[in-house]
Amino acid sequence: MKRRKFLKKNVTGLPAIFFAPSLLLNACKSSEDLIVTDKTVIVIGAGISGLAAAKKLKERGVNVTVLESQDKVGGRLRTDRSLGIAFDEGASWIHGINGNPITNLAQQSGMTTFETIDESRVSFDQGGLKRNASEYDEVEEEYYQMLEDLVKSGNVNQSFEAVFQNVYPARYQDRLWKFFLSTYLTFDTGDLDKLSSLLYDEGEVFGGVEKISTNGYDTIALFLAKDIDLRLNQRVSKIDYNSGKIKVTHNSTISEADFVIVTVPLGVLKSKSIEFNPSLSSVKQTAIDKIGMNCVNKFLLTWDRTFWDDVQYISYTPDVRDKFNYFVNVNKFHPGSHALMTFAYAEYGRLTEKMTDQEVTSQIMTHLRDMYGSAVPDPTQMLRTKWSGNPNACGSYSYTAVETKMSYFEDMAEEVDDKLFFAGEHTEVDYFSTVHGAYLSGIREADKIIALL
Repeated sequence: MKRRKFLKKNVTGLPAIFFAPSLLLNACKSSEDLIVTDKTVIVIGAGISGLAAAKKLKERGVNVTVLESQDKVGGRLRTDRSLGIAFDEGASWIHGINGNPITNLAQQSGMTTFETIDESRVSFDQGGLKRNASEYDEVEEEYYQMLEDLVKSGNVNQSFEAVFQNVYPARYQDRLWKFFLSTYLTFDTGDLDKLSSLLYDEGEVFGGVEKISTNGYDTIALFLAKDIDLRLNQRVSKIDYNSGKIKVTHNSTISEADFVIVTVPLGVLKSKSIEFNPSLSSVKQTAIDKIGMNCVNKFLLTWDRTFWDDVQYISYTPDVRDKFNYFVNVNKFHPGSHALMTFAYAEYGRLTEKMTDQEVTSQIMTHLRDMYGSAVPDPTQMLRTKWSGNPNACGSYSYTAVETKMSYFEDMAEEVDDKLFFAGEHTEVDYFSTVHGAYLSGIREADKIIALL
């Protein structure tokens, strides 16, 4: 599905040099590009932002070490291959391939992709009723127009849901409209009762088609991590930047560096599992507190046979919003897999984390059997995510919650005393909540440090 498809801003007109391959990977062309320095850098987090920063710094000759709390690189680029299918637990799509730095990274890393087409779909209402395609198309068109219009009624202190319910009360109760608000908006942003009614359409997009990873998004992370001084299973608990070199406490060890780049997710910063000495400024703490953190959980189910329509997307309109309301036909890019992928968002997504595998499967099968009949068998296998409860993420990605200001994303990116730096998708005012935003933020912070050497 297209993330931020409705947004009016577009960056396809940027000069090609901005995303030139040589700049994206910052490959050193000669010894003159190397920096002679004894300064050291610690990067906290081996997600794509941390790896991008470390790669650029290393290729410029800077002594850099990456500390990662998990047993593998990638952060929210996590791929589970235990069922013989590359199941991306976090990011799955390249959202607009034109000018997108991830397009180039995919090619160089060997990540294979499949073009997804929103129009390859079938929509079901309750009772197994297939919805007329023209009805779906008409509501979709109206939905995008509504998104453009609704911001005029926005209020800094009101959520998107509150304003929408007031302006469009009938649509608020309509199941098809619930689907669009969930799969087209909550998926892209966050909880509608917390989403800003003024800033829900902020952010920029790349043009071109959407592509889903087929052999695993972590391919890019593994590519970036090559030859990096990487320390896994190192949980950072304290960053002391009070004087001189920065002291980073990880496990039972204290490491020192001249510069530190903090790339942990916004959710981790919200959890305050890392102590900062001195405490972060009130400006940065306000940004941490006010920017929202969405939850999107993903579920992969397999069967011995395929019983569903031969389309890319299957949508369903339950009464409960955000509840397993669309399915990706994995057969399209993994032929013969007999697999579907589905999602739960926002508060319902968090609720699934308290459910057993059997309970989750039962909820999903209720929808599938309503669409395809009571004879549909239980799946043979199921994989799932629990992003909100994951201490290494504490959520999926950032969004513009009520009382968020766009300047808060810039505040998140602001360095401290020219030695403590911050990267991650939540520090990108233009590309927050995306993989490409995270990547570009790492390059941005590496550039800041290089400029100081």
